[in-house]
Parts: sequence; C-alpha cells; structure tokens
Amino acid sequence: MVTILSTPPLSPRLTFLCETKLSLSRSSKRSVCCSLSEEPKDQSLSRRSLVYVLVASPCLLFPALSSSAKTKSKSPYDERRLLEQNKRIQRENNAPDEFPNFVREGFEVKVVASENYIKADSGLIYRDFDVGQGDSPKDGQQVTFHYIGYNESGRRIDSTYIQGSPARIRMGTNALVPGFEMGIRDMKPGGRRRIIIPPELGPPVGPSTFFSSKQFEVFDVELLSIQNCERRTIIGFYSDVTCS
Repeated sequence: MVTILSTPPLSPRLTFLCETKLSLSRSSKRSVCCSLSEEPKDQSLSRRSLVYVLVASPCLLFPALSSSAKTKSKSPYDERRLLEQNKRIQRENNAPDEFPNFVREGFEVKVVASENYIKADSGLIYRDFDVGQGDSPKDGQQVTFHYIGYNESGRRIDSTYIQGSPARIRMGTNALVPGFEMGIRDMKPGGRRRIIIPPELGPPVGPSTFFSSKQFEVFDVELLSIQNCERRTIIGFYSDVTCS
C-alpha cells in the first residue's frame, strides 16, 4: 500500500518500480512490493517539488507469518488438585468425619465417597451408621427425627439439634424434599443415616430457601420414632389429624 502524505504532485521524473512476489507464508497470498527509482541523473528534479511517500508493504516491513498460529493448549483436568482443594475447604468448615467429597468441574460433579456408601437407582446416595429396629414408616404416618444439613463444602446450614427440638412430618404429603423423604422411607426407629441428595432430587432454589444454586445436599438424620395418625371430625365441619 502506498500512502501519499502531502498534496504536491509527483515529479514526472520520479517513478515507481513495482513487482508482484509470492509470499512464503502458508496462506500463499500474493503481495505487491514497491520502491522508488529516479530517472537518469542528468534529468534533475524540480527543487520545489517536495513529496513524502510512505511505502508500507508486507514484503518490506514484516516477515511472512504463518496463518496457522498455535493456540495455547488447555491444561488437562486435574482431579487430584480439585479433590485436595475440596478437602481443605471441608476441614476449614469442620465437616464431620468421612464426609463425601465433591469434585466440581464446570457443570459436572463427581462424588468421591468410601465403599460404605450405597447409590440407589434414583441417584440418591446414603450410608447407615446405625440400622435401628422395628418397621419403616408408611404413607400417612408421622416421623420424628433430628437432622443436620450440609452443603458440598461441608458447611452446616441447618440443624434441629441447635434448634432444640426434633422435626415432625407426615410421610406421603409432599412436605419434604423428594430426596430427603426417599432417604428416610426405609429407615427404622433408632437408625442414623447420612443422605447425599443430588440436585434433581433436591430442594427448590431461591431467596426463600437455604440453597442458592443446584448443588448436592448432605443430611445426617436420626430417626427417633414413628406414630400412627388418624383424622377426627370436630363439630361436624372441622377436622384435624392426630398422631400418637
């Protein structure tokens, strides 16, 4: 490319010598190289004719560049590094012993836990510390239990022990998080279980809940008792449910 920076016309005795060369780059593009040449010395230029010419040609100023420049390769997935990072955060949060680890890479999460954990077909993961005795709860029955809830980092988010009283709920009334109810459905009174709930079986997210994103939740549950319930009618138009 030739750019003229001043307006006076070129002297007729000043000529351009241009030639087309084949670039050595892989793209095989052609470039035009131009240079200035004077006519024989006996033909002088006009002293008042002042011309500034800028010659900017790839073959003059820059070497040929390959069109296939290498991009920086992405570092491989370092599962061990992410696992150690998760363990360090859990230690800082005073997570309980044998707490599962969550290796998160983007939207993919890998649960790392001991062989004592069982994974159900639904995706629920659990481990029994104490099995308990008796029958498991049925729909319509009331269960009384203690629980401690944790997030993936092992930070405690809720606890009935701290609240000072256990929770009570009737089974089969959709009052519990789906994964939570599935986790205690086959427990027995006196049993203690750790339940790992995947996002698809977890609670809704939003300001009204403890959870701000779709993550795994972990609950340590102690099932205290199971009560039978019955509905009674009072004064002909009012009814309630009593459990004992």
